[in-house]
Formats: sequence, structure tokens, C-alpha cells
Amino acid sequence: MLTGPGGTVHVLVVDDHPVVRDGVAAQLASHHDIRVVGVATTGGQAVVEAARLRPHVVVLDVRLPDRPAPDVAAQIRSASPGTRILLFTAFPEHAGVGPSFAAGAAGMVVKDASADTLAVAVRDVARTGRYRPPDRADGRQPPRGGGVVSAREYDVIRLVATGLTNTEIGEQLHLSPNTVKAYLATVMRKLEARNRAQVISRARTHGLL
Repeated sequence: MLTGPGGTVHVLVVDDHPVVRDGVAAQLASHHDIRVVGVATTGGQAVVEAARLRPHVVVLDVRLPDRPAPDVAAQIRSASPGTRILLFTAFPEHAGVGPSFAAGAAGMVVKDASADTLAVAVRDVARTGRYRPPDRADGRQPPRGGGVVSAREYDVIRLVATGLTNTEIGEQLHLSPNTVKAYLATVMRKLEARNRAQVISRARTHGLL
């Protein structure tokens, strides 16, 4: 179990909405065995603060303004290997959820959950390395209506947004350039985009970037 002196769980809260971020921090701090050691607004800040503070748990919003949650999760895990990540989102069907779990997230709580549920999830992640809601054995919430794109299509979108070519994207995802091209064609159809610039613009509109 990851705890500090007296069995206290140290938490970093990451969310770009001040009301949500500060509210979550205050709710968690009201529990005697949880200490909020810091907050962050962006993914970049989250990585820096995780490296500096070495929190036991990071409560991470899936939608951040500067970089995709899977990248943030992977970078936090690299900067502070002992830190565990709890996704916190209003969009459990978001295409970034699956890749975030693949990058090392330990569980997920939806934003309409009670303060007590969030505290339980933080303790479980610190204690066992995973949060399993009562109705889900794997720690993930069931999708509500499905996402706009699949997890693999999401991977392609976020790499397109970095300016990589199909060949370069294929090298990162271990796909052939033709397979990447097929995924991109599907993404363009789903997002009603005519080119890469529109893919990025429409993806941002849908909250995918």
C-alpha cells in the first residue's frame, strides 16, 4: 500500500476547470487519511508536479487543454514510477480512456460520483493498485452510448495532430502505412473532415484533443 506517515494517501488533483479542481481537492482533504499535496491545470504541469511531489495517487481529468490523457499518464508514470493514476471524467465513453488504461491508469471514476466514492477509489488505488467499482471487476465503467471514434482511431488522430506522416504514425503504432491510411479515412468520414487540418479541428470540437 502506498501511504505516507500515519497511513495518509498523498494526492495530486489535475483538472483544467478551477471549480471542479478546487472542489475535488477540498472534498478529498476533508478525509483524515487523504492529503492533497498539489493541484495542476494542464498535463504539462501534472508531469512536473508529479516528479516534484511524488504523490501516491494522481486524480487525472481525461480532457486536458495541452495534451492527450494517455500521454500524460505515460509521462507521469515515467517521471514518478511509484505514482498511481485514477482517471476522473465526465465522459467515460471518451476514446482516450482505453489508451489511458494501456498507459498505466489504475481505475476510473465519473464526475457525477459522490465524494465518498472518489475517496474510496483513491484509497483502493493506493492500497491495491486498482479501483474496481462494485459493478465492474476490471475497474472501468461501461460505455454510455459509445465514443465518436475507436481507441485505435484516437491514437491515429493524436499522432496526426503532432504532424507525423502516415509512415511515422505506422512506426509508432506498429501498423503499415496503408493501415494508417485506412484508419485516417475512417476518421475523416466519422468527423466529416476533408483533410488533416479539418481532422484536427473536428477532433478538438469533439473534445478528442
